[in-house]
Amino acid sequence: MSTLEIKDLHVEVETEAGPKQILKGVDLVIASGEVHAIMGPNGSGKSTMAYSVAGHPKYTITQGSVKLDGVELTQLSVDQRAKAGLFLAMQYPIEVPGVSVANFLRTAKTALSGEAPKVRTWVKEVNEAMSRLGLDETFSSRSLNEGFSGGEKKRNEIVQLELLKPKFAILDETDSGLDIDALRIVSEGVNRYMAEGGHGTLLITHYTRILNYIKPDFVHVFVDGRIVTEGGPELAENLEVEGYDRFVKMAAAA
Repeated sequence: MSTLEIKDLHVEVETEAGPKQILKGVDLVIASGEVHAIMGPNGSGKSTMAYSVAGHPKYTITQGSVKLDGVELTQLSVDQRAKAGLFLAMQYPIEVPGVSVANFLRTAKTALSGEAPKVRTWVKEVNEAMSRLGLDETFSSRSLNEGFSGGEKKRNEIVQLELLKPKFAILDETDSGLDIDALRIVSEGVNRYMAEGGHGTLLITHYTRILNYIKPDFVHVFVDGRIVTEGGPELAENLEVEGYDRFVKMAAAA
């Protein structure tokens, strides 16, 4: 069993007015086989946590640790964190002109496994993964995310998830911008990934609709740079009815 442990994580970002603290002591442990949902209002620091764990240079970790199976990730580069078993699906996947989806996937797989996959079997795996996510085979030859719709970009991220099989997946608002059909397709991809066993998922979202498809084991409410409460799937249902206001006031009074 693998474990991703975030302990006392403090993060700041540089602004014109100077450093601004965003995360104020985040504690979270995810074990393989578990789905954790992070919910909270805009600007609470959810995405900052995701990018900080993944190693984005914009964010500076001033205190705390992030360990994957006991290995301190904060001392590793972005690619080393990926090789250790961490995957980030971005809220806004970037376009990479001139790099085809096929080349990107094969290069990533080679970097992770240490050897290039056999072309014939790899092409079949890629095509099958794309088909499951509702993407035509022609997407393989297109530049990564260039000209893709928002839904196509998100589905392409889940293609990567299924093929690269990381230990832990952080999905940053993967449901944003998806229509009903795309939401179902993406969710089914995440569920297939989890069903393989040995994987864990941290799902960041504003809304409960994706949780109708991907059932969380734990739900955490994020406000003002920290987790203010946590519970089971029923907490998400309560949030749908009550909203975040009670927790925002609780954080302000603390």
